[in-house]
Amino acid sequence: MAEVRTPTRDGIPDEILVGGEWVTGTGPVLESIDPANGEPVARIRSAGPADVDRAVAAGLTASADPSWRDRPPHQRARILARMADLIERYSDDLARLQTRDTGKTLAETTALVASAAGTFRFFAGSCETFESEVTPSRGQYLSMSVHEPIGVVAAINPWNSPIASDAQKVAPALAAGNSVVLKPAEWTPLVSLALGRIATEAGLPAGLLSVLPGSGSEIGDALVRHPDVGKVSFTGGTSTGRAIGRVAAEKIMPVALELGGKSPTIVFDDADVEHAVAGILYGIFSSSGQSCVAGSRIFVDQRMYTDVLDRLVEATRALRVGSGTEPGVQVGPLVHHEHRDRVAQLVERARTEGGRVHCGGRIPDDPSLGAGAYYLPTIIDGLTNSAATCQEEIFGPVAVVLPFTDEEELVREANDTVYGLACGIWTSDYRRALRVARRIEAGTVWINTYKQLSVATPFSGVKESGLGTEKGRAGIRAYTRQKSLYFGLNEDPLPWAG
Repeated sequence: MAEVRTPTRDGIPDEILVGGEWVTGTGPVLESIDPANGEPVARIRSAGPADVDRAVAAGLTASADPSWRDRPPHQRARILARMADLIERYSDDLARLQTRDTGKTLAETTALVASAAGTFRFFAGSCETFESEVTPSRGQYLSMSVHEPIGVVAAINPWNSPIASDAQKVAPALAAGNSVVLKPAEWTPLVSLALGRIATEAGLPAGLLSVLPGSGSEIGDALVRHPDVGKVSFTGGTSTGRAIGRVAAEKIMPVALELGGKSPTIVFDDADVEHAVAGILYGIFSSSGQSCVAGSRIFVDQRMYTDVLDRLVEATRALRVGSGTEPGVQVGPLVHHEHRDRVAQLVERARTEGGRVHCGGRIPDDPSLGAGAYYLPTIIDGLTNSAATCQEEIFGPVAVVLPFTDEEELVREANDTVYGLACGIWTSDYRRALRVARRIEAGTVWINTYKQLSVATPFSGVKESGLGTEKGRAGIRAYTRQKSLYFGLNEDPLPWAG
């Protein structure tokens, strides 16, 4: 990525993007750690409150500038398309950088980079075809509805899939004509900063994108509370989402919240077991379980429970755990040693609740993995759905298997959670699949597949899994304000004044 780098240390950008300028942040130093070996990747001076004020002020000016505000959509689309092209050009570098920053396997980070490029290209196309509506008239006037940019959007993202998450917020917000202040997670700032370099190279006008690494409690909170931030789009934990919602209520500000999940995966007795087991493994253990849609509660028909459990345990033991840079590795390290230790504590709690750990349930004893943040893929059963392990999001490679005897019991227990993000159903009966899918309280339901995602398909959650919609054609409108226009067509004056 030579073209998108300015001053660097060991090939890693060491400045932050504030209002169109690459500068040293005014906050404390952040250290990016490679979770595969515990070694530092980069040290970056994070953003401080003064950087937030500068970034928002620059964004407000840039989004109000007629050169951007009034730029025809097809010309905004050209910049987004150039960003997609550059993401693809630097795909290998971006994937390796994200693997070093997050621990994900290269196969996964390469797919995430491709997803990010596709997202920018999709919203470039959507931008070109974004329409206003002429509404049915009920009088002597022509009425229409138009969509206008909000102004400054704060995009606050988690550490598990930064490049794809960044694209899902930045691309539609820019397409709609806004400026964006992007706050990546403390643990994984590097790819977001690289995206800032790409935006600069693509010709995005200065000030329309700032990238401010820093803590959520300081930089995230400052962005949410800033009076000139017109919308916050947040992906992360439910408790933080609630706090953002409270501030948004005080400001009367729109928010989009993609929060936690405790998604059920359902295996009926007529399912193709080979397909189901493969899908379950991918749904919970890809990304080392660090996915909001991870299928962490596996409901299996009692008549085939033992067979499916045995197959899951055998297949889980065969998964290859190691550094994300090694070919063939399926499960990389968790993002940070602190997070790994939290996952380990939650598995120990499952044991105290009466859970039987059939495989995993510990840090690997392989000396070559000793310095990394690894945790073995874990299968637990023997718990009821009311156990804390089945109710709280673990966000790691841990699945609980539960039996069910009939459809009514299944639906009741699958919905017995504060979350409602995703669900997987495995059955050969399409009537039952549709019936159960409609009864499950979730924003996304996969049938005989899992964790397949398209930028063209809306994504949302219900209950404590979130508020608002990302992706799809509605993804641009989520970053606009709707305005109604009326054009009088009457030949005579309005009669009220006489």
